[in-house]
Amino acid sequence: MHNNISERQLRRQAVGRKNWLFLGSDFGGEANSSFVTLLASCQLHELEPWAYLRDLFCLLPDWPVHRVLELAPAYWSKTVANEAVQRVLAANIFRQATIGPSDPHRSTP
Repeated sequence: MHNNISERQLRRQAVGRKNWLFLGSDFGGEANSSFVTLLASCQLHELEPWAYLRDLFCLLPDWPVHRVLELAPAYWSKTVANEAVQRVLAANIFRQATIGPSDPHRSTP
């Protein structure tokens, strides 16, 4: 038996350890670890991180708290396929400002 897969997954943490030593505060360290975990989860579920975070931040302000798990990378494909979610994303002016006409990550409703 071997653990090569888990070793490769932890490499990101090992390489970044020195860079993250001085994040400013304990809160900075917690915020960093949350984002690193979120981005690793995007990679695990084959999501493009920029498109995921862009759409996530567009949905978060009006998203019901009891449905927050639907925004996790594991459930993102199903959530973003919902017509109501597509309408909200299409109507968001901040999202439209970051999407160019030739953006390969553009999801059309």
